[in-house]
Amino acid sequence: VPPKNLKIMNGIRNSVTLIGFLGQDAKIFQTASGKTVTNISIATNDSYRNKRGDRITTTEWHRCIAWGKLGEIMGDLCKKGKEVAVRGKLTYNSYEDKNGVQRTSPQVVVQEFVLLDRKKMEEAA
Repeated sequence: VPPKNLKIMNGIRNSVTLIGFLGQDAKIFQTASGKTVTNISIATNDSYRNKRGDRITTTEWHRCIAWGKLGEIMGDLCKKGKEVAVRGKLTYNSYEDKNGVQRTSPQVVVQEFVLLDRKKMEEAA
């Protein structure tokens, strides 16, 4: 028998939420058909203490892509160092590298985003 709280997750498929910092300004492109596409890279950090008690921080980089009007807005607002929250779906981009090796790269197709202002968040707390 599935747990009762499983009903809460019903209908949510392939959903990713990330909160992190932008590693560079958004890169905006136009496709051959004239659609706007914007790429951003988000860094998320995780910290823990090792056996000696030293704080260890690891950083993961996440490639994100936004299309159309959302991509245009993100292109204008997403600048290096800003904190951002994104929600979207995880996809995999296949490509051939310069040596002819087939590679697969994960990326988040952004459906929603929010720029976060740490100072305002701290003032509200």
